[in-house]
Amino acid sequence: MPGRGVSSSQRPPRILRLLLSRSTIRKLAVLLLIWTIIEAQLVYYQLARATHEFEAEAALLRTTTPTPPRVYIASLHWNNEPILRSDWNKGVVDLVGALGVDNVFVSVYESGSWDDSKGALRELDRELEQMGVTQKQITLDETTHEALLAGPPGEEGWVKTPKGQIALRRIPYLSKLRNLSLQPLLDLAENGTTFDHVLFLGDVVFSVKDVFALLNTNNGHYAAACSLDFSKPPLYYDTFALRDSDGHEHATQTWPYFRSSQSRDAMIRSIPVPVSSCWNGIVALPASAFTGPKGLRFRGIDDSLAMSHLEGSECCLIHADNPASSTRGVFLNPNVRVGYNRKAYDKVHPQGRSWLSPFQVWTGLWKNRLARWCTTPILKESRVRRLVRLWAQQEAGREEPGEVCLINEMQVVVDNGWAHL
Repeated sequence: MPGRGVSSSQRPPRILRLLLSRSTIRKLAVLLLIWTIIEAQLVYYQLARATHEFEAEAALLRTTTPTPPRVYIASLHWNNEPILRSDWNKGVVDLVGALGVDNVFVSVYESGSWDDSKGALRELDRELEQMGVTQKQITLDETTHEALLAGPPGEEGWVKTPKGQIALRRIPYLSKLRNLSLQPLLDLAENGTTFDHVLFLGDVVFSVKDVFALLNTNNGHYAAACSLDFSKPPLYYDTFALRDSDGHEHATQTWPYFRSSQSRDAMIRSIPVPVSSCWNGIVALPASAFTGPKGLRFRGIDDSLAMSHLEGSECCLIHADNPASSTRGVFLNPNVRVGYNRKAYDKVHPQGRSWLSPFQVWTGLWKNRLARWCTTPILKESRVRRLVRLWAQQEAGREEPGEVCLINEMQVVVDNGWAHL
Protein backbone atom coordinates (compact mmCIF):
# COMPACT_ATOMS: atom_id res chain seq x y z
CA MET A 1 0.00 0.00 0.00
CA PRO A 2 1.54 3.31 -0.99
CA GLY A 3 2.78 5.47 1.88
CA ARG A 4 0.81 8.42 3.02
CA GLY A 5 3.73 10.79 3.61
CA VAL A 6 3.27 14.43 2.76
CA SER A 7 4.85 15.32 -0.53
CA SER A 8 7.14 18.26 -0.75
CA SER A 9 4.48 20.12 -2.67
CA GLN A 10 2.04 19.61 0.23
CA ARG A 11 4.44 20.78 3.02
CA PRO A 12 4.07 24.35 4.35
CA PRO A 13 6.38 26.68 2.51
CA ARG A 14 9.65 27.45 4.29
CA ILE A 15 8.59 31.04 5.02
CA LEU A 16 5.39 29.74 6.68
CA ARG A 17 7.35 27.35 8.87
CA LEU A 18 9.61 30.22 9.87
CA LEU A 19 6.64 32.39 10.78
CA LEU A 20 5.15 29.54 12.82
CA SER A 21 8.45 29.22 14.63
CA ARG A 22 8.57 32.95 15.31
CA SER A 23 4.98 32.82 16.50
CA THR A 24 5.91 30.12 18.99
CA ILE A 25 8.84 32.18 20.22
CA ARG A 26 6.60 35.22 20.63
CA LYS A 27 4.08 33.19 22.61
CA LEU A 28 6.81 31.87 24.87
CA ALA A 29 8.15 35.39 25.33
CA VAL A 30 4.70 36.68 26.26
CA LEU A 31 4.21 33.80 28.71
CA LEU A 32 7.60 34.53 30.27
CA LEU A 33 6.74 38.21 30.62
CA ILE A 34 3.38 37.41 32.22
CA TRP A 35 5.01 34.96 34.61
CA THR A 36 7.68 37.45 35.70
CA ILE A 37 5.07 40.19 36.22
CA ILE A 38 2.96 37.86 38.34
CA GLU A 39 6.07 36.77 40.27
CA ALA A 40 7.03 40.40 40.91
CA GLN A 41 3.51 41.26 42.09
CA LEU A 42 3.42 38.28 44.46
CA VAL A 43 6.81 39.23 45.91
CA TYR A 44 5.72 42.87 46.19
CA TYR A 45 2.61 41.94 48.17
CA GLN A 46 4.72 39.63 50.31
CA LEU A 47 7.10 42.51 51.08
CA ALA A 48 4.17 44.84 51.79
CA ARG A 49 2.70 42.31 54.21
CA ALA A 50 6.10 41.81 55.87
CA THR A 51 6.44 45.58 56.26
CA HIS A 52 3.01 45.83 57.88
CA GLU A 53 3.76 42.93 60.24
CA PHE A 54 7.15 44.39 61.12
CA GLU A 55 5.66 47.79 61.93
CA ALA A 56 3.08 46.17 64.22
CA GLU A 57 5.68 43.99 65.93
CA ALA A 58 8.15 46.86 66.34
CA ALA A 59 5.47 49.00 67.98
CA LEU A 60 4.70 46.18 70.42
CA LEU A 61 8.36 45.66 71.28
CA ARG A 62 8.69 49.14 72.78
CA THR A 63 5.57 48.79 74.90
CA THR A 64 5.64 45.14 75.94
CA THR A 65 9.32 44.50 76.71
CA PRO A 66 9.06 43.76 80.46
CA THR A 67 12.69 44.49 81.27
CA PRO A 68 14.64 46.73 78.89
CA PRO A 69 17.94 45.17 77.83
CA ARG A 70 21.19 46.56 79.12
CA VAL A 71 23.01 48.00 76.12
CA TYR A 72 26.57 49.22 75.72
CA ILE A 73 26.45 51.79 72.90
CA ALA A 74 29.73 52.30 71.03
CA SER A 75 30.45 54.67 68.16
CA LEU A 76 33.33 56.24 66.23
CA HIS A 77 33.17 59.66 64.60
CA TRP A 78 35.33 61.65 62.23
CA ASN A 79 34.05 64.80 60.49
CA ASN A 80 30.40 63.90 61.14
CA GLU A 81 29.14 67.29 62.40
CA PRO A 82 26.18 67.62 59.97
CA ILE A 83 24.55 64.29 60.79
CA LEU A 84 25.42 64.55 64.49
CA ARG A 85 23.48 67.81 64.75
CA SER A 86 20.67 66.90 62.37
CA ASP A 87 19.80 63.36 63.52
CA TRP A 88 22.39 61.26 65.34
CA ASN A 89 22.52 63.05 68.71
CA LYS A 90 18.73 63.05 68.93
CA GLY A 91 18.65 59.36 67.98
CA VAL A 92 21.00 58.53 70.86
CA VAL A 93 19.05 60.67 73.34
CA ASP A 94 15.77 59.02 72.29
CA LEU A 95 17.33 55.57 72.54
CA VAL A 96 18.74 56.22 76.02
CA GLY A 97 15.34 57.50 77.11
CA ALA A 98 13.64 54.35 75.80
CA LEU A 99 16.14 51.95 77.37
CA GLY A 100 16.49 53.84 80.65
CA VAL A 101 19.53 55.76 81.88
CA ASP A 102 20.53 52.94 84.22
CA ASN A 103 20.54 50.37 81.40
CA VAL A 104 23.06 52.00 79.07
CA PHE A 105 26.67 52.99 78.73
CA VAL A 106 27.42 55.48 75.95
CA SER A 107 30.97 55.27 74.59
CA VAL A 108 31.86 57.67 71.77
CA TYR A 109 35.33 58.07 70.29
CA GLU A 110 35.94 61.06 68.03
CA SER A 111 39.31 61.28 66.31
CA GLY A 112 40.92 64.37 64.83
CA SER A 113 37.98 65.96 63.03
CA TRP A 114 38.53 69.31 61.36
CA ASP A 115 34.83 70.23 61.36
CA ASP A 116 32.93 70.89 64.61
CA SER A 117 32.18 67.25 65.43
CA LYS A 118 33.71 67.90 68.85
CA GLY A 119 31.28 70.73 69.49
CA ALA A 120 28.32 68.57 68.43
CA LEU A 121 29.44 65.76 70.73
CA ARG A 122 29.90 68.18 73.64
CA GLU A 123 26.25 69.11 73.10
CA LEU A 124 25.32 65.43 73.28
CA ASP A 125 27.39 65.06 76.46
CA ARG A 126 25.44 67.92 78.09
CA GLU A 127 22.09 66.44 77.04
CA LEU A 128 23.04 63.08 78.53
CA GLU A 129 24.15 64.80 81.72
CA GLN A 130 20.78 66.52 81.97
CA MET A 131 19.07 63.13 81.56
CA GLY A 132 21.07 61.73 84.46
CA VAL A 133 23.32 59.47 82.41
CA THR A 134 26.40 58.78 84.50
CA GLN A 135 27.64 55.76 82.57
CA LYS A 136 29.28 57.37 79.58
CA GLN A 137 32.62 58.22 78.04
CA ILE A 138 32.89 60.68 75.17
CA THR A 139 36.49 60.95 74.00
CA LEU A 140 37.50 63.91 71.82
CA ASP A 141 40.92 63.09 70.39
CA GLU A 142 42.95 66.00 69.02
CA THR A 143 45.26 63.74 66.99
CA THR A 144 44.66 64.41 63.30
CA HIS A 145 45.61 62.16 60.40
CA GLU A 146 48.33 64.65 59.54
CA ALA A 147 49.82 64.32 63.03
CA LEU A 148 49.65 60.52 62.84
CA LEU A 149 51.56 60.51 59.57
CA ALA A 150 54.14 63.02 60.77
CA GLY A 151 55.39 60.66 63.48
CA PRO A 152 57.77 57.74 62.94
CA PRO A 153 56.21 54.48 61.69
CA GLY A 154 55.29 52.02 64.39
CA GLU A 155 56.18 48.36 64.53
CA GLU A 156 52.71 47.30 63.36
CA GLY A 157 50.04 48.73 61.09
CA TRP A 158 52.36 50.19 58.46
CA VAL A 159 52.94 49.00 54.92
CA LYS A 160 55.10 49.78 51.91
CA THR A 161 52.96 51.07 49.02
CA PRO A 162 53.52 50.10 45.34
CA LYS A 163 55.41 53.42 44.99
CA GLY A 164 57.79 52.40 47.78
CA GLN A 165 56.43 54.80 50.41
CA ILE A 166 55.75 53.74 54.01
CA ALA A 167 52.08 54.34 54.84
CA LEU A 168 49.78 53.86 57.83
CA ARG A 169 47.19 51.18 57.11
CA ARG A 170 43.57 52.21 57.52
CA ILE A 171 42.15 48.99 59.00
CA PRO A 172 44.60 48.52 61.93
CA TYR A 173 44.09 52.21 62.75
CA LEU A 174 40.29 51.85 62.82
CA SER A 175 40.60 48.61 64.79
CA LYS A 176 42.59 50.41 67.45
CA LEU A 177 39.88 53.09 67.76
CA ARG A 178 37.10 50.50 67.97
CA ASN A 179 38.97 48.66 70.72
CA LEU A 180 39.43 51.94 72.61
CA SER A 181 35.67 52.54 72.41
CA LEU A 182 35.17 49.13 74.07
CA GLN A 183 37.68 49.60 76.88
CA PRO A 184 35.09 50.84 79.44
CA LEU A 185 33.07 47.66 78.78
CA LEU A 186 36.07 45.54 79.75
CA ASP A 187 36.80 47.66 82.82
CA LEU A 188 33.19 47.44 83.99
CA ALA A 189 33.10 43.66 83.44
CA GLU A 190 36.10 43.23 85.72
CA ASN A 191 34.10 45.02 88.44
CA GLY A 192 31.03 42.85 87.87
CA THR A 193 28.99 45.29 85.76
CA THR A 194 27.64 43.52 82.68
CA PHE A 195 25.49 44.28 79.65
CA ASP A 196 23.31 42.19 77.37
CA HIS A 197 24.34 43.73 74.06
CA VAL A 198 27.02 45.82 72.47
CA LEU A 199 25.41 48.12 69.92
CA PHE A 200 27.73 49.73 67.39
CA LEU A 201 26.13 52.83 65.91
CA GLY A 202 27.55 54.18 62.67
CA ASP A 203 27.12 57.77 61.51
CA VAL A 204 23.58 57.02 60.33
CA VAL A 205 20.01 58.15 60.77
CA PHE A 206 18.16 55.60 62.91
CA SER A 207 15.16 55.38 65.22
CA VAL A 208 14.43 53.71 68.55
CA LYS A 209 12.14 51.33 66.67
CA ASP A 210 15.06 50.33 64.42
CA VAL A 211 17.24 49.48 67.40
CA PHE A 212 14.59 47.49 69.27
CA ALA A 213 13.81 45.54 66.12
CA LEU A 214 17.49 44.88 65.49
CA LEU A 215 18.05 43.57 69.01
CA ASN A 216 15.10 41.22 68.50
CA THR A 217 16.39 39.83 65.19
CA ASN A 218 15.76 36.09 64.93
CA ASN A 219 14.05 36.30 68.34
CA GLY A 220 17.33 37.40 69.88
CA HIS A 221 19.26 34.30 68.82
CA TYR A 222 22.36 35.43 66.92
CA ALA A 223 26.08 35.96 67.11
CA ALA A 224 25.54 39.31 65.36
CA ALA A 225 22.63 41.19 63.83
CA CYS A 226 23.02 44.03 61.33
CA SER A 227 20.84 46.62 59.68
CA LEU A 228 20.80 47.40 55.96
CA ASP A 229 22.41 50.74 55.11
CA PHE A 230 21.88 53.27 52.33
CA SER A 231 23.59 56.42 51.17
CA LYS A 232 22.13 56.64 47.66
CA PRO A 233 19.11 54.28 47.46
CA PRO A 234 18.42 51.88 45.87
CA LEU A 235 22.14 50.98 46.18
CA TYR A 236 23.14 49.60 49.57
CA TYR A 237 26.31 51.06 51.06
CA ASP A 238 28.64 48.76 53.00
CA THR A 239 29.95 46.49 50.27
CA PHE A 240 33.27 46.10 52.11
CA ALA A 241 31.87 44.11 55.05
CA LEU A 242 28.82 42.28 53.64
CA ARG A 243 29.23 38.64 52.53
CA ASP A 244 26.43 36.21 51.81
CA SER A 245 25.97 32.81 53.44
CA ASP A 246 28.44 31.26 50.98
CA GLY A 247 31.03 33.96 51.64
CA HIS A 248 30.54 35.83 48.34
CA GLU A 249 30.27 39.55 47.71
CA HIS A 250 26.94 40.81 46.37
CA ALA A 251 25.72 39.81 42.92
CA THR A 252 23.97 43.17 42.57
CA GLN A 253 24.14 46.27 44.73
CA THR A 254 20.36 46.59 44.44
CA TRP A 255 17.73 44.33 46.03
CA PRO A 256 17.84 41.29 46.44
CA TYR A 257 21.65 41.69 46.43
CA PHE A 258 22.86 38.17 47.09
CA ARG A 259 24.40 35.39 45.02
CA SER A 260 23.75 32.54 47.47
CA SER A 261 20.22 31.13 47.31
CA GLN A 262 19.94 30.94 51.11
CA SER A 263 20.65 34.65 51.60
CA ARG A 264 18.71 35.72 48.52
CA ASP A 265 15.56 33.74 49.38
CA ALA A 266 15.51 35.18 52.91
CA MET A 267 15.86 38.70 51.52
CA ILE A 268 12.97 38.11 49.11
CA ARG A 269 10.84 36.84 52.01
CA SER A 270 11.95 39.80 54.16
CA ILE A 271 13.06 37.59 57.06
CA PRO A 272 16.46 37.62 58.88
CA VAL A 273 19.07 36.92 56.23
CA PRO A 274 21.84 34.45 57.10
CA VAL A 275 25.19 35.90 56.04
CA SER A 276 28.87 35.25 56.71
CA SER A 277 29.53 38.88 57.61
CA CYS A 278 27.78 42.24 57.81
CA TRP A 279 28.01 45.66 59.46
CA ASN A 280 25.88 47.99 57.37
CA GLY A 281 25.19 50.94 59.64
CA ILE A 282 24.32 49.47 63.02
CA VAL A 283 25.15 46.06 64.44
CA ALA A 284 24.43 44.27 67.71
CA LEU A 285 26.46 41.49 69.32
CA PRO A 286 26.14 39.83 72.73
CA ALA A 287 28.33 41.80 75.14
CA SER A 288 29.80 38.52 76.41
CA ALA A 289 31.56 38.10 73.05
CA PHE A 290 34.00 40.87 74.05
CA THR A 291 34.54 40.15 77.75
CA GLY A 292 36.58 37.49 79.50
CA PRO A 293 40.01 36.07 78.67
CA LYS A 294 38.98 35.06 75.14
CA GLY A 295 37.02 38.20 74.35
CA LEU A 296 37.00 39.39 70.77
CA ARG A 297 39.16 42.30 69.62
CA PHE A 298 39.04 44.20 66.37
CA ARG A 299 42.06 43.69 64.14
CA GLY A 300 43.43 43.98 60.64
CA ILE A 301 45.16 41.27 58.68
CA ASP A 302 48.89 40.86 59.22
CA ASP A 303 51.06 43.57 57.65
CA SER A 304 53.00 40.94 55.72
CA LEU A 305 49.77 39.70 54.14
CA ALA A 306 48.64 43.24 53.38
CA MET A 307 51.87 43.62 51.41
CA SER A 308 50.35 41.16 48.90
CA HIS A 309 47.88 43.95 48.02
CA LEU A 310 45.10 42.47 50.13
CA GLU A 311 42.86 44.06 52.74
CA GLY A 312 39.85 43.07 54.80
CA SER A 313 37.44 45.12 56.89
CA GLU A 314 37.82 44.86 60.65
CA CYS A 315 34.01 44.71 60.68
CA CYS A 316 34.16 41.47 58.68
CA LEU A 317 37.17 39.96 60.44
CA ILE A 318 35.41 40.24 63.81
CA HIS A 319 32.78 37.74 62.58
CA ALA A 320 35.45 35.43 61.18
CA ASP A 321 37.17 35.46 64.58
CA ASN A 322 33.95 34.87 66.52
CA PRO A 323 33.36 31.14 67.23
CA ALA A 324 29.66 31.88 67.76
CA SER A 325 29.27 32.97 64.13
CA SER A 326 29.11 29.35 63.03
CA THR A 327 26.81 28.19 65.84
CA ARG A 328 24.44 31.10 66.46
CA GLY A 329 24.66 32.73 63.05
CA VAL A 330 25.18 36.22 61.65
CA PHE A 331 22.02 37.86 60.32
CA LEU A 332 21.17 40.94 58.31
CA ASN A 333 17.71 42.25 59.21
CA PRO A 334 16.12 43.57 55.97
CA ASN A 335 13.38 45.36 57.92
CA VAL A 336 15.90 47.54 59.76
CA ARG A 337 17.08 50.09 57.21
CA VAL A 338 19.25 53.10 58.09
CA GLY A 339 20.58 56.00 56.05
CA TYR A 340 23.73 58.11 55.97
CA ASN A 341 21.49 61.15 55.50
CA ARG A 342 17.84 61.97 56.18
CA LYS A 343 16.89 61.85 52.49
CA ALA A 344 18.21 58.29 52.15
CA TYR A 345 16.49 57.18 55.36
CA ASP A 346 13.13 58.61 54.30
CA LYS A 347 13.41 57.05 50.85
CA VAL A 348 13.67 53.53 52.31
CA HIS A 349 10.86 54.25 54.81
CA PRO A 350 7.93 55.35 52.62
CA GLN A 351 4.66 55.84 54.44
CA GLY A 352 1.91 53.26 53.98
CA ARG A 353 3.55 50.96 51.44
CA SER A 354 6.42 48.60 50.80
CA TRP A 355 9.85 50.22 50.58
CA LEU A 356 10.21 48.71 47.08
CA SER A 357 7.85 49.39 44.17
CA PRO A 358 6.56 46.55 41.93
CA PHE A 359 8.86 47.81 39.18
CA GLN A 360 11.88 47.76 41.52
CA VAL A 361 10.99 44.21 42.52
CA TRP A 362 10.69 43.10 38.89
CA THR A 363 13.91 44.76 37.72
CA GLY A 364 15.73 43.70 40.88
CA LEU A 365 14.90 40.03 40.39
CA TRP A 366 16.03 40.10 36.76
CA LYS A 367 19.20 42.13 37.38
CA ASN A 368 20.15 39.63 40.06
CA ARG A 369 19.42 36.62 37.83
CA LEU A 370 21.41 38.01 34.94
CA ALA A 371 24.31 38.92 37.24
CA ARG A 372 24.37 35.39 38.68
CA TRP A 373 24.07 33.78 35.25
CA CYS A 374 26.61 35.98 33.48
CA THR A 375 29.24 36.69 36.14
CA THR A 376 31.26 34.64 38.58
CA PRO A 377 33.22 35.45 41.75
CA ILE A 378 35.65 32.61 41.05
CA LEU A 379 38.42 34.72 39.50
CA LYS A 380 38.52 37.32 42.30
CA GLU A 381 38.23 34.73 45.06
CA SER A 382 40.79 32.35 43.55
CA ARG A 383 43.33 35.19 43.36
CA VAL A 384 42.80 35.92 47.05
CA ARG A 385 43.14 32.23 47.95
CA ARG A 386 46.35 31.96 45.94
CA LEU A 387 47.93 34.99 47.61
CA VAL A 388 46.92 33.80 51.09
CA ARG A 389 48.32 30.33 50.34
CA LEU A 390 51.66 31.82 49.18
CA TRP A 391 51.79 34.01 52.28
CA ALA A 392 51.08 31.01 54.55
CA GLN A 393 53.93 29.10 52.93
CA GLN A 394 56.33 32.01 53.38
CA GLU A 395 55.22 32.57 56.97
CA ALA A 396 55.73 28.97 58.10
CA GLY A 397 52.13 27.86 57.87
CA ARG A 398 50.41 30.82 59.51
CA GLU A 399 46.68 31.07 58.87
CA GLU A 400 44.21 33.86 58.16
CA PRO A 401 40.72 32.82 59.30
CA GLY A 402 39.16 35.85 57.62
CA GLU A 403 40.02 34.94 54.03
CA VAL A 404 36.35 35.47 53.12
CA CYS A 405 36.77 39.15 54.00
CA LEU A 406 39.74 39.88 51.75
CA ILE A 407 39.71 41.96 48.58
CA ASN A 408 42.34 43.10 46.10
CA GLU A 409 43.05 46.51 47.66
CA MET A 410 45.51 48.39 49.79
CA GLN A 411 43.93 51.01 52.08
CA VAL A 412 46.02 53.65 53.82
CA VAL A 413 45.51 56.77 55.93
CA VAL A 414 46.13 60.12 54.23
CA ASP A 415 45.85 63.68 55.52
CA ASN A 416 42.26 64.17 54.34
CA GLY A 417 40.91 60.65 54.94
CA TRP A 418 41.68 57.31 53.28
CA ALA A 419 43.25 56.25 50.02
CA HIS A 420 42.55 53.01 48.16
CA LEU A 421 45.66 51.90 46.27
